[in-house]
Formats: sequence, structure tokens, C-alpha cells
Amino acid sequence: MDFIKFIQEETSKANELPDFRPGDNVAVSYQIVEGEKVRTQEFKGDVIQIKGQGATKTFTVRKMSSGVGVERIFPYSCPNVAAVKVLKRGKVRRAKLYYLRELTGKKAKIKERKYSKK
Repeated sequence: MDFIKFIQEETSKANELPDFRPGDNVAVSYQIVEGEKVRTQEFKGDVIQIKGQGATKTFTVRKMSSGVGVERIFPYSCPNVAAVKVLKRGKVRRAKLYYLRELTGKKAKIKERKYSKK
């Protein structure tokens, strides 16, 4: 095993996040520290990419807020990410959904994936 990977795995805190893919609609609850106060805020949107591996793995969530697209990158191993809830499963054929940045309205809507649990 590579020494750098070994150190990253030993020092990183592993969050138990549910399985989600690009195209899924998620609600990410993360903690915000303002001085001495700590509060939890929710960021709802579509996962447009997952990249990296191990301790450096991140996912990007995009939402529309007052007609403006807002993207936020969350690390998998961040202790401030309290929970991730999968609201809808999306049906997409790509791993990186950068094309959603140019689309607005109904064109930017992702179809829901139909699946059955086995």
C-alpha cells in the first residue's frame, strides 16, 4: 500500500453516507459555526459530480436559488456534514452533469429512475 494513502485513511474520519450517484436529488445537512453558536443548515439540490477517492473524495450539489444557480462542494470525510438524505434517484447517462449549468426551467429537470429492491 502506498504510504500517503495509508496516512490519509488513518487520519480521516469516515462518514457513513448513503449510496448516491450523480443525478440524484439530495438534502445535505451540515453544521455552521458562527462564533460560539453551532446550527445545522440544509442544502437541497442535484448531485452533478462525484470525484476523488479515499480521503479526498468530494461531491458537488447544485440548486437554483431565486433564478441563480448555486453549487457547493462537500467532502465525504468532513465532520461538518451531519447527514445526507436521498430525496429522488435520477436517471442520467453521464458521470459529470456540467450541461445542467446552461439549462433553465423544465429542460434542467432530471427524470426519476425507476428501480426495484431485490
